[in-house]
Amino acid sequence: MTEIDAKIDALVPAWLTLPDIAEQFGVEVTRVRQLVKEGQLIAVRRGENRALHVPAAFIDEDKVVKGLTGTLTLLRDDGFTDEEMLEWLFTPDSTLPGTPAQALSENRGTEVKRRAQALAV
Repeated sequence: MTEIDAKIDALVPAWLTLPDIAEQFGVEVTRVRQLVKEGQLIAVRRGENRALHVPAAFIDEDKVVKGLTGTLTLLRDDGFTDEEMLEWLFTPDSTLPGTPAQALSENRGTEVKRRAQALAV
């Protein structure tokens, strides 16, 4: 889990705490922590109490957004840090259009993964 800087914090429009996600998923907070530990979600410390937060765009009602886990794996394999992944996922890309995070939430994960794979080249 990483500390968030102001630039990344400004890119991400909304955040959820781990207890918020656990409530949405209908599971214990420990299960959400496990998702973070397994690399299925990125959590960062932010706010006054430095609680762990996950970008709200990564959550689709009661599950992780389809395609996110695979995209995170590709980016990690490319050597990206959590902060770099967040910056890439939330920076507008005119060829998508929108951000990679928006494209994932709109079920356009194939295009996002294609771009993530191209980063390794």
